[in-house]
Amino acid sequence: MSDDPTPADSKLTSSKRRWAAEGKFLTGRISRPEAERLPPGQHLVKNWPVLDLGQQPVISTDSWRLEVRGLVETTLTLTWVDFQAIEQSTRVSDIHCVTTWSRYDNNWKGVSTRDLLDRAMPRPEAAYVMLTSYDGYTTNLPLSDFAAEDAILATSWEGLPLTADHGGPMRLVVPHLYFWKSAKWLRRIEILAADEAGFWEKNGYHMYGDPWREQRYSDD
Repeated sequence: MSDDPTPADSKLTSSKRRWAAEGKFLTGRISRPEAERLPPGQHLVKNWPVLDLGQQPVISTDSWRLEVRGLVETTLTLTWVDFQAIEQSTRVSDIHCVTTWSRYDNNWKGVSTRDLLDRAMPRPEAAYVMLTSYDGYTTNLPLSDFAAEDAILATSWEGLPLTADHGGPMRLVVPHLYFWKSAKWLRRIEILAADEAGFWEKNGYHMYGDPWREQRYSDD
């Protein structure tokens, strides 16, 4: 959209484009979540590394808005007060970054994606979601994955408000996909009939991003 900022081109962005072209970190192994907790090619960390596109927008809760639009019965524009008035949920999940780190047992609080979708009511032809962040970042995923039972629009991590460097005041968490799908600083959720590539998907990353199938990069 013309009113969206353009993601900054950073050293990390350039490196990740090169990794996609080279197939960096791929092991060729297939893990099964029922047999192993750690996906192939991943290593555990206890901290939470910070990765972004070179800029971290500062969004006050007074000015924050979340839009839900597209193939929905009810278009939403929520203020922070509106968002906090929705039933609050908690989740505990592991997260897996495409740059090979994983972190176990993260405690989240926020709004279940299912509870948000109940308010917007996607139409029968709705099948995909495009996410847009305050820094201009975009990413795509199937609606069924966005609506996964453990997916949450998180405002709190480990009992504290989500910090700006990790996507605060609110970010998406879809733990069964690589973490680039869990957009930070989420501004807009657009419900679509057909899949469209987001920022990293246009730069060599996989359209789906399943850690257990090691879908780090595009097959094209």
